[in-house]
Amino acid sequence: MENLSHPSYAFFQGGIVPIEEAKIDIRTCALQYGTAVFEGLRSYWNESEQSNYIFRLEDHYKRLFESAKTMMLKINYSIKDLCDYTIDLLKKENYTEDAYIRPFAYNSDLNIGPRLNKDSQDLFIYSIPLGEYLDLSRALKVCVSSWARIPDNCIPPRAKISGSYVNAALQKTEAIMNGYDEAITLSYGTSFVCEGSAMNLFMVKNEILHTPPVSNDILEGITRNAVIELAKEELDLPVVERQISRTELYSADELFFCGTGAQIAPIGNVDGRIIGNNEIGEITKKIQDIYFLAVKNKIKKYSMWCTKVI
Repeated sequence: MENLSHPSYAFFQGGIVPIEEAKIDIRTCALQYGTAVFEGLRSYWNESEQSNYIFRLEDHYKRLFESAKTMMLKINYSIKDLCDYTIDLLKKENYTEDAYIRPFAYNSDLNIGPRLNKDSQDLFIYSIPLGEYLDLSRALKVCVSSWARIPDNCIPPRAKISGSYVNAALQKTEAIMNGYDEAITLSYGTSFVCEGSAMNLFMVKNEILHTPPVSNDILEGITRNAVIELAKEELDLPVVERQISRTELYSADELFFCGTGAQIAPIGNVDGRIIGNNEIGEITKKIQDIYFLAVKNKIKKYSMWCTKVI
């Protein structure tokens, strides 16, 4: 599970500084009202090469800029700048293990009031060593949350807005308090499946991969996109993006979560119903194996996804 080692450095206010110096004012608008956007990236340690590879570095920063548009945040760096700063940060940390990277663009205004201010903003980046966010050694036990997913016309789920993750916290906490590992959410006012508390969802049925469409209030996941491509290209598996009803989950052949944190996490139980044989499914295992090879730059066909930290 999570390695709680502390990072040594952060990118903060234009440069890389000791992590202890990266501090914000307690009056900061983003702290008070959640007016910030963020990304989550992973770097993977390739033991044979003795190198770290950041997975889909540029794609994550492109999405950060898209999220910033929604929140009227002007990021005063280019995507290339942020990629370079991230590489420099990981060089200084000198990890010899997998790590998680958190860029965070925020409203730095100090005035009281929940409003967007496009003239006051800043950005920081830090990283931590991180192994498994979810236990991948077994199939997860999950529930359908009583907390619905926030709809697009309330807080847009396709943007990674910090304040919206209160919704995810309620879902995840409810699940854990009731003896589950994770939660599956439904779109507001419907019986259609959305995603996990903070990860996308796939269902295998009759050797076809199904996943909710982007119009179902999901985050347009970068790992989700990779899974779709790997399933089609490497397994010749049909992928259908469509609405999935809650009760379809109960008769699925296989289910799994995917995301930067979750990676490829099998699901073996939903609301007390056993999925498959309550173990990682055959197709899920194939996708998981291919995914971990790809992110460590062990499949040259997907080297464009991997940025070497040198």
